Amino acid sequence: MLSAIGQIVAAIGVIPSLIYLAIHIREQNKERRRVGINILTVQWSELVKSAQESREFAALFLRGMRSFQALDAPDKLRFSSFFTRFTRNCEGMFIYYRDGALEKTLWDEVERTMTDYFAYPGVREWWATRKHWLTDEFRAVVEAIIAKNPEPRMYAAYNLDESPNA
Repeated sequence: MLSAIGQIVAAIGVIPSLIYLAIHIREQNKERRRVGINILTVQWSELVKSAQESREFAALFLRGMRSFQALDAPDKLRFSSFFTRFTRNCEGMFIYYRDGALEKTLWDEVERTMTDYFAYPGVREWWATRKHWLTDEFRAVVEAIIAKNPEPRMYAAYNLDESPNA
C-alpha cells in the first residue's frame, strides 16, 4: 500500500515538470519562428536596397519589368540575380507559412507582393528561365498567381514607357 502511495506521489510530482517542459518547448518554438521571420525580413530589406541605392539598377529594373528578353546579357544577369533572391525569399516565407510559423495575414501580404511583380511581362519571361530552381510546391503557388493573369499596376504611375533620361 505504501508503495502505491509513493508511486502516486511521484507521478503527481512529474506532472508540473511535464507542464513546465511543454511551456518551455512552446516558447522556444515561438522564438525560433521570430528569428526565422527576422532573418527573412532582413534579407528582404537588403534586396530592396539594391533598387534604392543605385539609379542605374533602378532603370535596369524598370526596363526588365517590361521585357527581360530586351535586356543585354549583363543586365539580364543583374535582373535575374534580383529576382532569384526575391523568389528565394518568398519561397522561404512560403515554407514558414506552410509549416505554421507565419500567420496567414503575413503570407497574404507576401502573396500580394508576388502578384504585383508577376503581373509584369518581364518578370514572367524571367520566371520561365529559372522556375526549375525552386520547389515544386512553391512553383505551383507562383504558377497559380500567373494563371490569374493579374493586371500590371504596381508601377503604372512610373511611366515605364518614357525614356529614363526624359
